[in-house]
Amino acid sequence: MPCPVSHPDSSGDVTVINPVIDDLPAERERLYQAGPIARIELPGGVKAWATTHHDVTRASLNDPRLVKDAAHWADFQAGRIPEGWPLLLTIPMGTDDMLGLDGAPHKRLRDHIAKPFSARRVERLRPRIEQLAAEALDRLEAKADQPLDLKSEFTFPLPIGVVGELYGVDPSHFPYLGGLCTSLFDSTNTAQQFLETYTALQKFFTDVVAAKKAEPGDDMTSDLFGEGPGGDRLTDGEVQKILLSVIVAGHETTVNLLNSAVRALLKHPEVLDRVKKGEIGWDAVVEETLRYDPPNISMLFRFATEDIEIGGMTLRKGEALMTHYAAATLDRGQYGEDVHAFDPTRTKGRHISFGYGPHVCPGAPLSRLEAGVILPMLFERFPDMTLAVDDEDLELNPSLLVNSLKGLPVHLRPQS
Repeated sequence: MPCPVSHPDSSGDVTVINPVIDDLPAERERLYQAGPIARIELPGGVKAWATTHHDVTRASLNDPRLVKDAAHWADFQAGRIPEGWPLLLTIPMGTDDMLGLDGAPHKRLRDHIAKPFSARRVERLRPRIEQLAAEALDRLEAKADQPLDLKSEFTFPLPIGVVGELYGVDPSHFPYLGGLCTSLFDSTNTAQQFLETYTALQKFFTDVVAAKKAEPGDDMTSDLFGEGPGGDRLTDGEVQKILLSVIVAGHETTVNLLNSAVRALLKHPEVLDRVKKGEIGWDAVVEETLRYDPPNISMLFRFATEDIEIGGMTLRKGEALMTHYAAATLDRGQYGEDVHAFDPTRTKGRHISFGYGPHVCPGAPLSRLEAGVILPMLFERFPDMTLAVDDEDLELNPSLLVNSLKGLPVHLRPQS
């Protein structure tokens, strides 16, 4: 990993964020040590702040003075962001994007997804998730005696199938959709590549919206055309943006959660043995994975609507704030001194890896349900599974935002 780079400016030392993370544990620790809030420089020389400790992160996520609307971003409004800056396309713009709204407009759109993402609606998917997982595991049987990439064969296509079921998307489109979602988070993409990917996603969901409006079904997309509180209805564009936002965030998060859990258990066979014996529950494995190796590294941006004192620093009106989840989940004050240990029996602290406050991830219940169903089925079918490479040889996809393995090579049934 490149050496940490800092240089002074009017706000003190600046921590440079590398566009490609070679060593995520070291990068997380570096950002944590720079906290609780750090001045950072992103690729392209774009300056911002980052919350890197738990309490400051939690407080900032619930602070109404920090908003998602880029109209409050001083550097952007003044034209100081480099032309063609690739990460700009990951920042929601416009009045119909739930991820870029605040206050009443944001609540209006969130109210519409309360029903499709309610605990009752999500729980209805359990039998279908079990069926999809069983079918996927059956397909692995033919390759169980040879090394294979568990990500491409299992943990990547399965969650896209679940979200596709939720949306009512034709299964033949699942691989294409999943590829677009992965491409969107690639930090090595040019601005043009980002734009092409995002445009393709927009077109895909425009077609889905048109098809479901013409022929509704028992799915989330059709639900979104119904009346919300007070008889409110969404426009086609708002439905399209909700579908796009939820699948981009939800699919990638679930894939990464599954991979991180499998990796952690295979790296810690003593923990896996206790899980198999029933001494540790799968819910505990999922929650500790979300802290130990979180699916999201960071989130861009929220913007200060006034000068704000936070974490011993002053954010000036118009400055941008990144939420660095991967650093905040190493907070010793929240979780104890053994933060680098994978310990599902941990009782101290409660992670916020799915966010907090008004913008908490609406798909968190579905992601937890998927992991809670899929992981025990996987290890029941292949209890002796091992990594096919050394853990340190596993590589991440280039991203500042998501913790995404390039692959997860395993032996499902190692030859004795």
